[in-house]
Amino acid sequence: MVCDRCVMVVRQQLDELQLQYKNIQLGQVELNEEPDSVQLETLRNMLQQKGFELLDDKKAKTVERIKTFIVSLIHGKDADELNLKLSAMLEEKIGMDYHYLSSLFSSVVGITIEKYAILQRIEKVKELLMYDEMSLSEIADKLGYSSVQHISQQFKKITGLTPSDFKQLKENKRKPLDRI
Repeated sequence: MVCDRCVMVVRQQLDELQLQYKNIQLGQVELNEEPDSVQLETLRNMLQQKGFELLDDKKAKTVERIKTFIVSLIHGKDADELNLKLSAMLEEKIGMDYHYLSSLFSSVVGITIEKYAILQRIEKVKELLMYDEMSLSEIADKLGYSSVQHISQQFKKITGLTPSDFKQLKENKRKPLDRI
């Protein structure tokens, strides 16, 4: 789950199955009691039809927590924390050594945590460019880039376009956050 709408969809599916839950957050659900195998399989199928995956493997859950944290950090309402060190924030949030998290993430996802965070930041840059309410300098500042040159170079490296070329495109070149 990578957004509030995702949480809403999962909540609806749980309600439909009459599974009682204590808490639903981005990336995780805490049920009041363990579902039986039929309920679990039904939930798995229902979620798959909505584009979600039920993770019951500890490593997969950890990777999903990392992704959810990064998405929340970058796409959240307050991006002031983007200037803080990602590795330290992840260690604190997940409660595990960053080197372990990094190697686990890379082995499961196929890219580094840093690359994933950069891809998420570039998607946020695309979103802000499409809104056309902020200058590139303001976007760079909001997302914790050191300069306009840095954001421009990273944007071009990832997308193949300069930010101004991207703004001139008529079609939507953004990716859904869960497809990054």
